[in-house]
Amino acid sequence: MRPIRLLAVVALSVSLSVPLMLPAATPEYGYQIVHVYPHDRAAFTQGLEFRGGFLYEGTGLEGRSTLRKVKLETGEVVQRIPIAPELFGEGITVINQQILQLTWKAQMGFIYEQGSFRRLRTFNYPGEGWGLTNDGTRVYMSDGSSQIRVWDPSTVHESARLKVRDGQRPVEELNELEWVHGEIYANVWHSDRIARISPADGKVIGWIDLSGILPPADRDGADVLNGIAYDSLGDRLFVTGKLWPKLFEIKVVPKK
Repeated sequence: MRPIRLLAVVALSVSLSVPLMLPAATPEYGYQIVHVYPHDRAAFTQGLEFRGGFLYEGTGLEGRSTLRKVKLETGEVVQRIPIAPELFGEGITVINQQILQLTWKAQMGFIYEQGSFRRLRTFNYPGEGWGLTNDGTRVYMSDGSSQIRVWDPSTVHESARLKVRDGQRPVEELNELEWVHGEIYANVWHSDRIARISPADGKVIGWIDLSGILPPADRDGADVLNGIAYDSLGDRLFVTGKLWPKLFEIKVVPKK
């Protein structure tokens, strides 16, 4: 029996000498404000994209939901179209000279001609609609869960799903989406953080903390952070929120 005890002691000492490997923490980033632009305080921002020098914005709330084209520098709405008053508008994305727009609970979306805002057709999907973005060939859609649906833009049919996780933890309430440098940026509802998501596997590869970006003096009547737009030609990133009077151009920086 003695040799067995010795082996057990040796095995125990070896196991105790091996360091415990903890999973690496997801990188955290902060921000620097580059420029501040005016934003319509009455706009309940649900979707935001930058194309051809203009912002395209989808707004929500029953009776107030719109699709609009906005001058970045002044916040002036130069083109707009309302949706039916009983519908709650949600995310938008611009692809192939068309604009796709979701609604929240009606399981219905719209496709518009980008230039004229003429409605071309409607489409349907199961569940709720929250956010949209695209990578030029595929459309990504959030529904308030921890999953992102992948659509074929020509058929608007689902081809795959991403399960978004930070480590092993699902990230729920994914909201407005934006494609930035080959990643999906996602607002997380009721939070001041943006998740940076790998479109390959849904892994969260970073967090951007935007706490404090809207000054206390502008908080009266403002709702949550929501709205991300990226100018790929100028390499500029914009963020805003629902009923915010300001839109911010920011630079993402590592947290100190």
